[in-house]
Amino acid sequence: MPGAFADAVRKGAMALGAAAALIALPAHAVEPYASSPAAQPSGRWREASLDDYRSHLQTLSSLVEACAKARDLTHCDPMLVGPDDRIPVGSGAHAGRRLVRYGWLRVLFSRAEEADEPATEHASGSKTGPAQSNAQPIEPTTTQLLLLARERLARDFAQAGIAAASSPAYPAERTTMQQVLAGPDFRNLQEPTVSDSMMEKLSSWLNRLFQSAATLRSRSPWVGRALVWGFILMVCVGLVYALLQLERRWRLHLTPETGSPATPAAPARNWQHWLDEARRFAAAGQWRGAIHCVYWASIARLESKRLWPADRARTPREYLALVAPDDPRKSGLAQLTRCFERTWYGGQPAGESDYHRAESLATTLMQGLAGHANGGAE
Repeated sequence: MPGAFADAVRKGAMALGAAAALIALPAHAVEPYASSPAAQPSGRWREASLDDYRSHLQTLSSLVEACAKARDLTHCDPMLVGPDDRIPVGSGAHAGRRLVRYGWLRVLFSRAEEADEPATEHASGSKTGPAQSNAQPIEPTTTQLLLLARERLARDFAQAGIAAASSPAYPAERTTMQQVLAGPDFRNLQEPTVSDSMMEKLSSWLNRLFQSAATLRSRSPWVGRALVWGFILMVCVGLVYALLQLERRWRLHLTPETGSPATPAAPARNWQHWLDEARRFAAAGQWRGAIHCVYWASIARLESKRLWPADRARTPREYLALVAPDDPRKSGLAQLTRCFERTWYGGQPAGESDYHRAESLATTLMQGLAGHANGGAE
């Protein structure tokens, strides 16, 4: 029986200690802020304004005073505490809310129905020495906890009054913030785009990859060397491929007349023969064939000046692509190519005016070549 009594006393002391710890905490430390309905806690609570909250605190203070005097089931019923309060934090339509719980007071009321327990032997004894310095502190009685509860409710009521006052507008701070945001550092700020988000994810993935590779390298040194040499090999392969593509692109560009001439295969037909045949077709009224011969006379003339390697497999568009964008002959050759394709491949009827226009473009191209040649000779 003495052992069972000691266990009961110990459990009661632990419960009173927990209640004392809850009382010592401020009301705003019991529950974190909840700014959205999705974060509603479980249990019984009500939506309350600051006026409702202050009224509830006054009622609870009266209940604690009555319970401290009577110490019976009627005045210390935990159900008298009522539901918890979910009060607004700040002012405005979008102000957040926090939950004020009264579970500590319900636990205290359930203990207040019984009389105060006597002090334990280790707390009231007169033992001295090292054992006394390591002894647990004396647990407060229920009467003392009720007094602490009244003090806490009074502090909460005072804090609720301060919260109800209008918050200052902070004009100086707002002015300083506006000046900072108007500075050059914040002038061109933009929201992150989808590409920015994707690049950030890619960068994070690469960081994790290299971090895991570094961890693996510490365990297996050969893996690190293999990754380094593999990366160097990929860079070299990429550079060789880029140089080959660059060389191929420059090889297809027009070569200047003043430079060393190329040595491609000779054209299959002389440009003067193409031009004579074009005039025979024009004399016979065969305008479509005449335009065809005028176009190929221009192409043969360009090949005779070693401007590009001769290749009978090229299409008119490929010949046009060989001309550099800044070459003055590109515009005339483009017009002549469109005229030739429209009548020869497009099936549109050709007339005398179309022929004379094609012949004029071809003559301009050939005269341009002659002008370049004369300028180079001078």
